[in-house]
Amino acid sequence: MEKIINYLEDQYNSKAWEKSTLGEALDHWAKNYGDSIAIIDNDKSYTYKTLLKDAQAYAMGFLKQGYKKGDKIVLQLSNCYDFVAIAFGMFKVGIVPIMALPAHRAIELKGIFELSQAVAYIIQDRYLGYDYRELAREIKKDSSSLKDIFVIGDNEEFKSVKNLKVKSEKPFILPQIDHRELALLLLSGGTTGIPKLIPRRHTDYLYVGKMTAKRCQMTDKSIYLAALPIAHNFPLGCPGLIGTLNVGGKVVMCQTTSPDEIIPLIEEQKVTITGLVPAMAVMCMEFINYDDSYDISSLKVLQIGGSVLDSITAEKIENVFGCKLQQIFGIAEGLICCTALDDPDETVYNCQGKPISEMDEVIIVDENENEVETGGYGELIVRGPYTIFGYYNLPEINKEQVSANGYFRTGDKARKLENGNYQVAGRMKELINRAGEKITPSELEETLLKHDRIREAQVVGIRDKELGERICAFLLKNNVTLSLDQVRVFLSQRGMATFKLPDQLIYVESWPLTSVGKINKKQLKIIAEHKIS
Repeated sequence: MEKIINYLEDQYNSKAWEKSTLGEALDHWAKNYGDSIAIIDNDKSYTYKTLLKDAQAYAMGFLKQGYKKGDKIVLQLSNCYDFVAIAFGMFKVGIVPIMALPAHRAIELKGIFELSQAVAYIIQDRYLGYDYRELAREIKKDSSSLKDIFVIGDNEEFKSVKNLKVKSEKPFILPQIDHRELALLLLSGGTTGIPKLIPRRHTDYLYVGKMTAKRCQMTDKSIYLAALPIAHNFPLGCPGLIGTLNVGGKVVMCQTTSPDEIIPLIEEQKVTITGLVPAMAVMCMEFINYDDSYDISSLKVLQIGGSVLDSITAEKIENVFGCKLQQIFGIAEGLICCTALDDPDETVYNCQGKPISEMDEVIIVDENENEVETGGYGELIVRGPYTIFGYYNLPEINKEQVSANGYFRTGDKARKLENGNYQVAGRMKELINRAGEKITPSELEETLLKHDRIREAQVVGIRDKELGERICAFLLKNNVTLSLDQVRVFLSQRGMATFKLPDQLIYVESWPLTSVGKINKKQLKIIAEHKIS
């Protein structure tokens, strides 16, 4: 496989990649967009020149503290200007930030430190009532590599982040960094276990930000709202922070992923584009329906990604927000697909679009890794100029995850349509195997939403001694509830096969969410198993 990888890398380097690091890109942006506003955080504005100056100050600080190129540092901050300035300070020195989400706790972080041998940890004192200093103390006890803990705010016994910011009028020498070197480590999604570390290089991360911004038709007039945790791949680089800065636009930091902050910020800052996961988009839609006094007419593009969006909800969201909906499917490991802004409604509501790069090679394969015919479902596998060839420091997992010819196995069930767009049906592991029959949850969910008494629906498979798995449908509580028999009759009338009908029906007050606001299906399974026991 090494020969194949070397060949592909040569192709990407000559035909796709810019010969620039993320730190050098900031130099370029500051030169081109200097006094324009780059970041707005809590009513404070920071220009491109200011961002460059602060990133350089952090770079100097890291060097003076004894950190060097190649060191790993866990960066766990909420959406704020400091996150951006510190991260770019690391990029300039060649230090690798590990992008931890604010919701990560000891079980994930201890594994991250062990796998990466990170030497430092950057946090804020508190966020949403949680004391990260207590978390840092717990991490420190079990980590042999962790030397320093830096805190924004009341640092107590730890070092202040102020120690990392060194202003100097004298020029200083930065390490030589190749554009193909490791820039950052993203964390894999999922709801259990230790996140896998996803290595992203300077050049491939710049490329994905640039190409996604192009698909979104972003310009220096674009104002992007970072509504999701910015350490996540979606708001960080798809197009997110990186794509917006690359075109000279403005990034507005949303402190909390909550409708009562997101909607007012869209009005106040005249936001033109933002990205949300489906569950949060629905919550924002309900907020707008409850209080329609906000003027969000500045919003031109609403990206929805992170999990499957059904066509019924897609249409409702676009109508309520009054802007162009853009479906986006992506993996932190690489491939990004988006619908185009001039796509017809039918495509936008039903598809996740096309790859952002002509060099993306996407294949839909069966269980034997034979390519299926156009229109047939299978597993989506991919290779391209910004898709990884393996996780960081996990050789055994990589043997299973990456094929002999360099294709990354995404684990997503999808199909390619005749028009070149892709439809993603969900994770392969979410398929329900009921008595030997395979059921796709998204098919059931979309049909359930056609009932005028059903607001939101989720379907999961639950272990069953006789069936292997039984089908459990979850519905969000409404004024009028339906019985399981009524639901089954409705689905049958809609042409649903008998073996696909739910065996169990559970109502919930609200959805359990993951760290980035996706509906936590594993938690739904636990709820269902508890109900039956």
